[in-house]
Amino acid sequence: MHPFDLKTVLFAKHAQHVVLIHFPIALFIVGVLFDFLAHRTKRRTLAAAAYCNLFAAALATIPVLITGVLAWQWDLEGQRLKGILLMHLVLGVTSSLLIWIVWLIHVNTKRKQGAVLPGYRLPIEAMAVAIVALTGHLGGFLSGVNGPG
Repeated sequence: MHPFDLKTVLFAKHAQHVVLIHFPIALFIVGVLFDFLAHRTKRRTLAAAAYCNLFAAALATIPVLITGVLAWQWDLEGQRLKGILLMHLVLGVTSSLLIWIVWLIHVNTKRKQGAVLPGYRLPIEAMAVAIVALTGHLGGFLSGVNGPG
């Protein structure tokens, strides 16, 4: 094993994808929590915190998706995905898209002077949190945290 081998550095036993994934998950869930609280209490500071968290979560999905695809290509040599790994990939892409959609709803509303966030965003955010949680749960099985993997 060479200390400057890119594959070794990026995809060791404790792979970068596994490390990076916690940021968008935490930022998104906290952003949704702030948004629900802001909706209930009508506090602008909570709405601003939600906006910042959702933006950071959306940005953080980019390196997560890249490292996930690279792990598939390098560790599994691009072989065809099946089972839990395929479900994890599909749900991961879906989670990322939902995070971006939620943030874009906030951005579009913020750009309109005096506009109020639409109420339909709350069920979308709740569904997105559930899909993010399911994706993470499957990822736990793949990493061996939730059982054999």
